[in-house]
Amino acid sequence: MTLRVGVIGGGQLARMMIPAAVNLGLELDVLAETEGSSARLAATAVGDYRDAETVLRFAETVDVVTFDHEHVPESILRQLVAAGHSVQPGPDALRFAQDKLDMRRRLGELGVPMPDWAEVRSEQELEAFLTDHGGEAVVKTARGGYDGKGVRLVSDAAEAADWFTALSEDGRGGALLVEERVDFSRELAQLVARRPSGDTALWPVVETVQRRGVCSEVFAPAPGVSARVAEAAASIATLIATELGVTGVLAVELFETTDDRLLVNELAMRPHNSGHWSIDGAVTSQFEQHLRAVLDLPLGDTSPTAPVSVMVNILGGPATGTLADQYPHALADQPAAKVHNYGKEPRPGRKVGHVTVVGDDLDTAVFRARAAAALLGADLGDGAAS
Repeated sequence: MTLRVGVIGGGQLARMMIPAAVNLGLELDVLAETEGSSARLAATAVGDYRDAETVLRFAETVDVVTFDHEHVPESILRQLVAAGHSVQPGPDALRFAQDKLDMRRRLGELGVPMPDWAEVRSEQELEAFLTDHGGEAVVKTARGGYDGKGVRLVSDAAEAADWFTALSEDGRGGALLVEERVDFSRELAQLVARRPSGDTALWPVVETVQRRGVCSEVFAPAPGVSARVAEAAASIATLIATELGVTGVLAVELFETTDDRLLVNELAMRPHNSGHWSIDGAVTSQFEQHLRAVLDLPLGDTSPTAPVSVMVNILGGPATGTLADQYPHALADQPAAKVHNYGKEPRPGRKVGHVTVVGDDLDTAVFRARAAAALLGADLGDGAAS
């Protein structure tokens, strides 16, 4: 019998699950938001993931439901479970990726290292936090933020006044999350996959470079990472995946501080930008592993296939035409670069694809990946990180 996986959300993560599903002989169905979604090759249904009837009807056609994003309302997820559908990861885990305040509370219970934080419901409470934390802090909306959205660095409570107003007008109350501004040396990410039966598998910890709040580059493994830091990242991610009951891929975004500590920044319970390198640079990609995990199949080997992998996001894309229009020049100039096109129309700041270069030398791989991305129209920002 052929197993059928249903993915809610038609973005590039669903799109990149398609080759992995084909290789494993799985059927992959996608509930996309629009006809022209990135994952349109597998979009068997188009509808609103916030509509319970639509989602339930889709779930009836597949063996397991998983996700391209974490925005499906918890009430609908629980309806799926109540109807007997396999939902991976389930609502009891996903709630901690959907609500940052819930996440912070639960990680605190587990003793996971985090930035100092507070739940604030007014400008006065935010001002008090600022006073106690050097006059600057990071304010986040509890729900809905990603790629820099819903995140602000503030030095005055008035800078979040519109968010407090929106919470008040919502009628349900609510609070914002405020966190200390962390003095970090770099950002890391640790990916782990977990199956329902409990087995886990980890990729090497990677370094991520953010520009204007969006992931721009990933270096795998993280250059110069100490054994102690690598072991700590793996331990933290495994603890979170196990204690939160995560199934599939979990990404734990981390700050490596200037005094050599690790602090958890964010969680994502799905394949993640920091793991795209694994398609070309690991024995088992995060997308194949996610499918294996949600079906409770044995997990694959996560070993790197080369000493270095560098991934550069193609943000924006060419000013005119499509990504494919740039292929003749870009592919000829950088034949070692592997190009992944998300099938999206270019626009400023949008992730339209990525390139990966694997090899033996970090500097060479970085040069080749950045050169290929630039030729494909990527906005590489104001210079490169280490």
